Formats: sequence, structure tokens, C-alpha cells
Amino acid sequence: MEKEAGIFNDVFGPVMRGPSSSHTAASWRIARISVDVLNDPLEKALVEFDRNGAWANNYKEQGTNMGIEGGLLNLDMTDERMKETEDYAHEKGVEIEYRVSSFPTNHPNTVRLTLWGLSKKQVQVIAISTGGGAFQIQSVNGFNLRYLGDLFGVICFSRKENLSEYLKSMVPANGNLSVEQRENSIMYFLTSPFPFEEAFQNELQNHPELYEVAFINPVMPVISGRKTQVPFSTVQSLEEYAEKTNKSLGELGLIYEKCISGLTEEEVRQKMDAIVQIIHKSIQKGLDGTDYEDRILPRQSHLIQKAELAGRFKNSVFSHIVANVTAIMESKSSMEMIVAAPTAGSCGTFGGALKAVSEDFGSTYEELRAAYFAAGIIGVYFAKGPGFSAEEHGCQVECGAAGGMAAAAIVQLMGGTAKQALGAASMAIQNMIGVICDPVADRVEVPCLGKNVSAAANAYTSAMMAISGYDAVIPLDQVLKTVSSVGNQMPSCLKCTGEGGLAATDISKQLKKNLEEKLKKKAPGVKITD
Repeated sequence: MEKEAGIFNDVFGPVMRGPSSSHTAASWRIARISVDVLNDPLEKALVEFDRNGAWANNYKEQGTNMGIEGGLLNLDMTDERMKETEDYAHEKGVEIEYRVSSFPTNHPNTVRLTLWGLSKKQVQVIAISTGGGAFQIQSVNGFNLRYLGDLFGVICFSRKENLSEYLKSMVPANGNLSVEQRENSIMYFLTSPFPFEEAFQNELQNHPELYEVAFINPVMPVISGRKTQVPFSTVQSLEEYAEKTNKSLGELGLIYEKCISGLTEEEVRQKMDAIVQIIHKSIQKGLDGTDYEDRILPRQSHLIQKAELAGRFKNSVFSHIVANVTAIMESKSSMEMIVAAPTAGSCGTFGGALKAVSEDFGSTYEELRAAYFAAGIIGVYFAKGPGFSAEEHGCQVECGAAGGMAAAAIVQLMGGTAKQALGAASMAIQNMIGVICDPVADRVEVPCLGKNVSAAANAYTSAMMAISGYDAVIPLDQVLKTVSSVGNQMPSCLKCTGEGGLAATDISKQLKKNLEEKLKKKAPGVKITD
């Protein structure tokens, strides 16, 4: 089944702290849901990564443990305490152990959590991170399920086989019931786009034939299941609809999110306003100066203006792009609040480029917001296609996707048509096909900063070409299929494992060793047994 992607669930967001959306944000969401499933105050947790997976070598450096701990401790992803989750775990008396072990997996970003509550209840959850903060809960206590965090859920366990009809009658409108039996136990999993009524919750909790009931709260920004009919589906039908209605890509992005979310037009605009505000704040925070011990690069975003004032080069839209992109990346690396757009590793590209270009053009706020929606619909098709996981497809689905989004948005700012914006996105992504993911010392800083800057510059030039009438030749949907194909052919050492590319250089290994010495000073509440 094709993924039902949304602009706020899959493209602009999560709003977070941490170096990586696939590591930090997805693991936060997985842990938060696991605590709901436990349904008991947390006492102890064992977090396991498969030794053959992508996370085994870099879960500490890329913030997976930070996300897990924040989720287990019920901290919001934007909470200041996310910077010091280990200390907070110790303060709360929660024991968290990390272990690299071996267990069956079907995805490079797999984690197995075993949680114990104060009343000695135990639950085991296996989940995967699919890129950009998206995730999937795959099993609970050995029972298979597919939960994406975008619906209200309730898990019920019973030893009776006659409860299916009863529970079906209790499922709310637009809800769903799945049933799985293993040996002498049955799991009933109900989901709904609306909160379960209190009377319904009480009835389940007091049912004599259900020996365990746990309610799960959604963690995604937009609840699924409230969709109305979208007037287009494929890239081709979107282009045809745009020509028929004479609507811009920004207008189509707004229409799409309104339909897919079931929200009102005003609610959708307000959500985008919040995203724009956070991105602009992260730029300003970076330009004002950041400091964080556990990173490779020092503050550098101020150096562009310094060089301008020294007469090294003239003030231009490109110099502002470089400064803005760097500022966002510095905010990210210092654990300040950012928007993964579409990932944390590529968060500088889109926001940095759009702010610089909109200021250069003198765009109104309404024009800027429309450009964000134009980018959003490009991101939606990327999410439906290859997705945003560097562990599956390399950096072409992070900076490549961000560059394509920015290119379409810049065409929107230039007053171009939807067809021109789609062409700009196609060209920008074409230029980044095959880009590998090789973070030095497993930190999302080098060469990530350079790739973000390059992707932003690529977006601007691609937009110029498209608005001037250049032919993209390859339609966007075929470009996205090519990205998936190339990603599947890429060796795993070049896909965010820290085993290839620049990550395999001598200086990278030395930097990692130096940073690991600092990481050994762990808080007592967190234990690592690789």
C-alpha cells in the first residue's frame, strides 16, 4: 500500500532537538509509545541494536540514545532537558541500559526495547526508523502489528478467542481492528482517528476476559483517518490539475494538506506559520552564536559577514544563503530547536535558502508561506517514493530532497507556474543523485554542512534555469524512481554507517576516538554494554 504522506507529518517536521531526525526524533517517538504500551511507571529499560544494523556503530554519536531517553522519560522533543537526558534519567531513578546484540531484523534502523515497570510488568517492542522522524512499531511482545503513531490506539490481550465480534462492535467510526493469535494468547489492536471515549476505556479496562489493556496516544503532528478527497494523486495528475485550474504549486500544496489532514484551510495555514517561525528563529540563533562541547565544528556562520566587511567578496543572495544554512546547522549541532525539513541532517538547505531568497526578492509573508507549501508537495512525493532514510538511500534523499523542495519553492517566489516548479525540483534532484552519506566521526556536521550549502545553491540555480525555460527532460516522478534505484545499488558502507567515504579517513577515526573519550563520562542512570 502506498504511504499516505502529509506535509506536516512527513516533510516539515518533526520540530525537535538533536542531530538526526531518523535517529533522535524517531527513537523518541518509538520510546514514547513503548511507555504507553507498558502502562506502568517505568523502572528499567534495555535498549538493543542489532550488530549488523546501521545504528550499532553510531547510536551514541547521532543521538539515538538521546531520543530514546527523552521518550522514556516523557520529555517533549523540544524540552531543554533533552540536552541532558542521562542526568535526568539518573535524577528520576530510571535505569537505562544499551546493548549491541543480535536479533532478526528487516531494516537497518531497528531497535528492540524491553521495559520493566514498578509493578514488575514487562513489555518488549520492536520498531524501525524509516527516515525524517517517521517510524513503524512492528511488534509488541512477539505479536506483529503496524503502527505509525498517527492514530489513537488500544492494545488488548486475552486468552479467549470469542472477543473479535464484541470488539468490532466497539470500534469507533473510521476505526480498525486487527487480531493476531500466538500460542495461547491473542492480541487485539484497535486504532481510531478520534480519541476513545471514557466509557469505552472503562469498559475495556474492566472486561473480565482481557488480562492487559494499554491505550496509545498518537505522537505525529496530524492525526490520520480524517482525509477528504484529494483532486490529484500522481505528479502527472497534479500538473494536469494545475494547468486546468491555473493554480500555482503553492496553492496545490495547501489544497493537498487540507484534504489529507481533514483540517480547515486556516488551521493548515497556522501550522505552516509555526514552522516558518521556528526555522527563522533557528537561523537567528545560529547567527547570534552557539556553543556546544560535543561537536566537531565551532561557530562559523558569522564568518561570511566578516569576510564581506573585509572586502573579500560582495554581499549577495549566495552569501546570505551560505550564512543562513550554516546558522541552522549550528543550531542543530548545539541541540537548539529546529525543524527537520525534511530531515535534521538536511535541515539547513531549505530554510536557509528560502529566507535569503525571499529577502532578496522582497517577498511578502504570504508569498513566502505559499513557497513553503510548494516545497511541501515536492516533499510529499519524495516521501511516497524513496523516503528520507539515508541508511537506505544515502544523502541523495536528505540534501537531494531538500534541494528539490527549495528549488520548487524558489520558483514559487519568482512567480513561476506549477510546471516550472516541478521542473526545477526535477533538475535539482537530478544533480544530487548518487550522493552518499558519510558523516565524519558519526557526527552530522562534516561533510553535511557542505552538502547542505551545495544543495541550497543548486536549488537556486535550478530555479533560475526552470523559470528561464530550461527543459528538465526527465519528469519528477521518473527522477524519484531513479533515486530509489540508485539507493538500492549503493553499498551499505556509503549509507550512514560510518564505514565508508570520508567517515573512513584517518582524521575521521581520530576525531571519533577523541569524542568517544568524552562520551565515557556517562551518568550513573545509563549503562552501555557494547
